[in-house]
Amino acid sequence: MSTKAMKILFLLLLLLPTVSQAAAGFVKSPGPFIRCGYRGTFCFPGACPRGNTHLGICRSGQSCCKWL
Repeated sequence: MSTKAMKILFLLLLLLPTVSQAAAGFVKSPGPFIRCGYRGTFCFPGACPRGNTHLGICRSGQSCCKWL
């Protein structure tokens, strides 16, 4: 094996743990979703309208809001 190939292999072995840890963060979900759409709650794209409380995130990725 040439020295150039050895250097590349060594560099890849050094970077492998860093890349695998960074990729593991993308696998995790942002958190549990809220069951929304009942008892005065609704999903809304973006921030909840003025006068409504933000409860969390719906399965669709929208804001789960509650009527006040």
